[in-house]
Amino acid sequence: MLIDTHCHLDAAEYDADRDAVRERAFASGVAAIVVPAVDVASFDAVRALAAADARIGYALGIHPLYVDRAGEDDLARLRHALEASIDDPALLAVGEIGLDFFEPGLDRARQERYFRAQLELAREFGLPVLMHVRRSQDVVLKHLRSVRPPGGIAHAFNGSVQQAAQYLQLGMALGFGGAMTFDRALQIRRLVRELPGDAHVLETDAPDIPPAWIARRRNEPAQLARIAQVFADLRGEPVELAAKRTASNALRVLPRMASAFVRDAGPRPTG
Repeated sequence: MLIDTHCHLDAAEYDADRDAVRERAFASGVAAIVVPAVDVASFDAVRALAAADARIGYALGIHPLYVDRAGEDDLARLRHALEASIDDPALLAVGEIGLDFFEPGLDRARQERYFRAQLELAREFGLPVLMHVRRSQDVVLKHLRSVRPPGGIAHAFNGSVQQAAQYLQLGMALGFGGAMTFDRALQIRRLVRELPGDAHVLETDAPDIPPAWIARRRNEPAQLARIAQVFADLRGEPVELAAKRTASNALRVLPRMASAFVRDAGPRPTG
């Protein structure tokens, strides 16, 4: 079973063919897709995707690249959205949240304030977190150790083996996708090979981070099957085992997923 733990299916890049993209993914063997919001404006879109198809779950949060443009009441609006959706089994996590110290011109202090507040919301509501972590591993880990949300995923992980171990100790899994398909991605490939089997989950981050065979083109969740094959080859194991193990890891760190849509896969009835 393949689970895409991070896919922006609500993105504008899919406006012309979103239904076809979704169906290609499920036809390729993807069993479930997790769609994180990036700002308050995207909350309704990710919820609607999950409402239309039981194989899709969602997360609500404010992405670090959107923090500078967030309104002063957006954290309160996130709290309200979580309260309103907490009984929806398709709500899987708080996300996408995190810290980005790579992009120039962003207010780091504001990012940390929003990140910390969202971690505290995750703890309060008993939800794991889906995290964007770029050039900020140690600061993210500092806040995780302090707040202790109930697990989650550091997506598109590109830290050190030592940092990976700290995430695992905090109950997190680490997301791997298109970046590891490039031969030059030596550190990411080392992490795939050397980390224990309970460390990894698979993702596409579509429409972003396309794998090597579609470099600089739009990514989509149907690519996960081939990404899984690369992952299995790097670990020297059958792809069936890699898919089963990474799906099991996803279900462990996103525990609402099993009752939400894996057991009841398929489009939701209409009318």
